[in-house]
Amino acid sequence: MKLIIDYQWEIFVIAEVLSMVALLLFGVVRYLLSKRQLSLMFLLAFLILLAIEALLAILIYRETGEVSTFQIIITIFVLYACTFGVFDFMKLDRWMRKTIGRWRGVELLTEKDYRIMERNKDPKVIARKYRWSSMAHLIVFAVVQGIFWTYGTDSLEEMLGYLTDLSWIESGTAIDSPYANETVYGIGMVWGIVFAVDFLYSWSYTLFPSSSQE
Repeated sequence: MKLIIDYQWEIFVIAEVLSMVALLLFGVVRYLLSKRQLSLMFLLAFLILLAIEALLAILIYRETGEVSTFQIIITIFVLYACTFGVFDFMKLDRWMRKTIGRWRGVELLTEKDYRIMERNKDPKVIARKYRWSSMAHLIVFAVVQGIFWTYGTDSLEEMLGYLTDLSWIESGTAIDSPYANETVYGIGMVWGIVFAVDFLYSWSYTLFPSSSQE
């Protein structure tokens, strides 16, 4: 177990690299080599690697008893893979079929695929997707931040105090914030900035549809 803790980041990075390789090999074997059954093995490998990452975070938490940056990052990766990652995989799958089909001189895309690709170019559809993703991000952000604040505060009243008086943000330290330690504070603040930028960018497709497409 000590070996796993000492090399947790290396194991995570290797698992992520292998996951990406597995997805690419899935497309190559399925669409370039036309071996559909074999391609499913690479998709299964991706799912197994994802499960290994989640298990790794759980094992390290049980061993150390602490929530660290490592567990938080793995949680974010796993949540992404189970939510937005599904849609990104579908887009990657269509791209691989389009690209490999062009190489082979065969048509691998269906009429439905072309309809989806054409629809995804519609500004109204794009704006709707970004609104949905921004609200999903808002919910995840609020829930996780709530968990962070729960560990760093003693009561709901204290949490509401930090929420109504944001002067603690200016101090730049965890001791004056609702976060339990500097690590969680750093993650929470960086995520807050990323969330704000992502939320404004997502809604720009609704508020300024023309300029967002340029």
